[in-house]
Amino acid sequence: MSIAPPANLALLDISDVSKSFGSVEVLRSVSLQVTRGEVVTVIGPSGSGKTTLLRCVNFLESYDSGSIRID
Repeated sequence: MSIAPPANLALLDISDVSKSFGSVEVLRSVSLQVTRGEVVTVIGPSGSGKTTLLRCVNFLESYDSGSIRID
């Protein structure tokens, strides 16, 4: 018998993530939770940090502060 995790448990938890390239702050205290069954789209203008955020989530880019947890 297996016990299912609570429905509201975050599969992706981004908490206060910040990232700078030199003096250019690309991400400032970004927080996001994605739970089971949710579909999320990241949109914004060119240069707003979308790709940097996704690279941090995939551990292809280091971030300066905060935490990313993937369950």
